[in-house]
Amino acid sequence: MKSQSIDTTKPQQLKAFERLLVIMDELREQCPWDKKQTFESLRHLTIEETYELGDAILDGDLPEIKNELGDLLLHIVFYAKIGSETNDFDISTVLNSICEKLIHRHPHIYGDVKVKDEEEVKRNWEQLKLKEGKNSVLEGVPKSLPALVKASRIQDKVAGVGFDWEEPQQVFEKVQEELAELQVEVDAQDQDKIEAEFGDVLFSMINYARFLKINPEDALERTNKKFIKRFQYLETKSKIINKPLSEMKLAEMDKYWNEAKKL
Repeated sequence: MKSQSIDTTKPQQLKAFERLLVIMDELREQCPWDKKQTFESLRHLTIEETYELGDAILDGDLPEIKNELGDLLLHIVFYAKIGSETNDFDISTVLNSICEKLIHRHPHIYGDVKVKDEEEVKRNWEQLKLKEGKNSVLEGVPKSLPALVKASRIQDKVAGVGFDWEEPQQVFEKVQEELAELQVEVDAQDQDKIEAEFGDVLFSMINYARFLKINPEDALERTNKKFIKRFQYLETKSKIINKPLSEMKLAEMDKYWNEAKKL
């Protein structure tokens, strides 16, 4: 299949964006489905599109990344179109708003502030947000984020204002401490406390991942994909020998599992 040529000139980019805006206007006026959509009805679809983009990024599938970016951009334009119908905002105010925010939060680019590295940029970013009227650095963490991602963002935020460990070894020792506390509650068979301590273990592990410069969500999804591939290999072998997994002994399954690990 012939690939599309890429024109990075501003006039062509603006023309393409204008084309999307025109199509959005036409769909909103003429398509029965598009006419019915609201912020609320689009919300779950936007979340789904975001996860699909995430999958494409983890798979390293560049054509699919392009497609999913288009889907997300459509949603942004769609929300702006709905906002314009009530005169609350439109795509131009959305774009100007983010431009102003970026300029304000990058004084080391658009002002006279000096920074030495990206960590200092992140600290300045959080301090500027507090000066903008936010009561807490944690206000910017969405309540509906999945717990693992939320924990990672919480730790990023508080580290940005200096609430952090100094060395990775300290964090690892905290992980070991939390594991020991979990084992105490497991031995005591107190289910509520087991859950609480298990959460502490996960939280400390996510924090340790940050010190190792690992994204915990990406690391876990990598393991998920690896497990799925190996288990599906096991299922394929089960079909080849015409023996259901439920009838296999664990040692037999382990044999095929180890084969899958070597592939």
